[in-house]
Amino acid sequence: MIQAQLIQAQSIDHVQQMLTEQGYVCGRPLATIVFLSLKLGRPLFLEGEAGVGKTEIAKALAAAFGRRLIRLQCYEGLDASSAVYEWNFAAQMVAIRTAEAAGGADRATLQTELFSDEFLVERPLLEAMRPDENGPPVLLIDELDRTDEPFEAFLLEALSDFQVTIPELGTIKAPEPPIVVLTSNRTREVHDALKRRCLYHWVDYPDFAREVEILKARAPEASDQLSHEVVAFVQTLRTEDLFKKPGVAETIDWANCLLALDVIDLSPEVIADTLGAILKYQDDISQLQGSDAKRILDQARASLDEA
Repeated sequence: MIQAQLIQAQSIDHVQQMLTEQGYVCGRPLATIVFLSLKLGRPLFLEGEAGVGKTEIAKALAAAFGRRLIRLQCYEGLDASSAVYEWNFAAQMVAIRTAEAAGGADRATLQTELFSDEFLVERPLLEAMRPDENGPPVLLIDELDRTDEPFEAFLLEALSDFQVTIPELGTIKAPEPPIVVLTSNRTREVHDALKRRCLYHWVDYPDFAREVEILKARAPEASDQLSHEVVAFVQTLRTEDLFKKPGVAETIDWANCLLALDVIDLSPEVIADTLGAILKYQDDISQLQGSDAKRILDQARASLDEA
C-alpha cells in the first residue's frame, strides 16, 4: 500500500495539487500531515469545528487516488459488532426451514453453511479489510467523539494490526492496510492512546484569502464581488456570540443559495431571507434579524475596503 501511495504522492506540493484538483483547497501544514500519513501508513486524525472540511478531505483523497471510500458514521452506542459485521438472521432462518423441509439435514454441515460468507453482512471496518482490485480503500471514521470509550479501545486494537476477529470465521487481516481518516468535532476528548496511533491535525477556520479560494473552487459561478462579500460577512459573523458559528460548508451553501436567487451583491433583506443557509439555530437567527444583519454587513464591507 505504502509504495503505491508514494508513486502518486511524491511530495507535499504534489499532495496539495492533487487535493486542489478535487476541489479541496488546503494549506501546507495540512498537506504535510496528509503526505506523512500516506508515506508512513499511519491513520490521520483530524479535529476541528463542524463544517471546516474534515470529512471532505477523505472524499478528496479517495477521488484523487481512485479508491473506494468506506464511511463509518459514528454515533452514541456504536459497538464493535455494528461496525464490523452482522449475520443475516432472516436468510439464516429461511435456510434452516428449507433444510428441515428437505429432511435429513446434517446439523454440523448446516451450522457451517449458516455461518459462512453467504450469510455474512459486512459493515465498514470489515469491508475496509477486504482486498480491492483498485487498491486499499479510504476508510473514513467520522465523528469519533460521538462514540464511547469501549468502542475507542476496540478501534485502537483494530487499527494497530488492521485485522478483526469474527468468532465463527476467525481472524480477517487486511492484505494491505486501508488509508484511514478519523474525524472529531471535539464534543469530548478522544483517548490519548488512540491519538498516539495517528498523525494529528487541528483543522481551523481558514483565513479570508483561503476561504475565498475555497469558495471559488466550490462555487465557481459566483462573481468576485459576491464571493468577497460572502466570505467577509461569514468571517465577521464568526466573531459574534453565536451558539454555532458557521463553517466553510455553510459559506459554500449560502453562496449557492444566493446564486440560485440571482443575487449580485448582499443586502440586509437578502441576508434576512437566507439566514437558514448559514445559521442552524433559531436563537442565532433571531439575534441577526433586523439591524444586526446590517451592522455585520457594514463591518464586512469596511474590512474589504481596508484590505
